[in-house]
Amino acid sequence: MTLSSHIHELKKKHQTLTEAVEKAQRSPSTDDLKIADLKKQKLRLKEEITRLSA
Repeated sequence: MTLSSHIHELKKKHQTLTEAVEKAQRSPSTDDLKIADLKKQKLRLKEEITRLSA
């Protein structure tokens, strides 16, 4: 896997997490810990994308 394809896959995962966070925030039954966990995963991906893009 090339670096650019790896970054592309990370961006796709980041987008999927963005959608999951938005869906969870709209659902009153989703607990705050689940949302916080999704946001942490999203942040880790964003940091890795930034690190690899530099």
